Amino acid sequence: MSSKVQLDPFVAQAQNDNVTPAQKIEGLHKVIKGAQTGMLTTRASDGHLHARAMTPASPYSNSQVNLVFIANKASPKFQEIQNDNHVNVNFFDTATTHWASLSGTARVIEDRAVIKKYWSSCISSYFGDLGDGVHKGDVNDPRVVAIEVVPDEVRYWLATSGSVSRGAQEIASAVQGEVAVTGELRTITKKEIELIQGLDASAKSK
Repeated sequence: MSSKVQLDPFVAQAQNDNVTPAQKIEGLHKVIKGAQTGMLTTRASDGHLHARAMTPASPYSNSQVNLVFIANKASPKFQEIQNDNHVNVNFFDTATTHWASLSGTARVIEDRAVIKKYWSSCISSYFGDLGDGVHKGDVNDPRVVAIEVVPDEVRYWLATSGSVSRGAQEIASAVQGEVAVTGELRTITKKEIELIQGLDASAKSK
């Protein structure tokens, strides 16, 4: 055990690697569905990080780890993705304290078939009808594109205790000089993501 791990006993005790990739994805979907809205962070050309709240149009299938967002390509985030396509998306469920962080790369999709797959009529309110007969705020509006985030690594936390129980454990552990572990940390590695994506693609091609 490295000295770094010894100095962070919380992470060492909370990390749970004894779960299958399928169980890891199930847990991730639980966090995303509970939080509903995530923060997509991009980097501007001057190095500054910018984040904005966005609701993913996925997970779309039980094995999906990629996230898809419908967005307006006239917004500044597209220039930032073009400058540096490395992004982060994080979620936090205030009701449970579950959280997730997905780090990876983003790509812009203008394929109408893909956009229609993830389109919802309520999204039109973010675009509006400009009255020029072209920018109608519908699925065929040229401003409407998709951002797909392909994670290289996913880390998330599942709380295993309610707020009252968690508070009691933290107080008791503080008194006893122990670490209160009220949940578990899980990591979906790049290798696992590539395996999952390969299996998912193979299943769809059949």
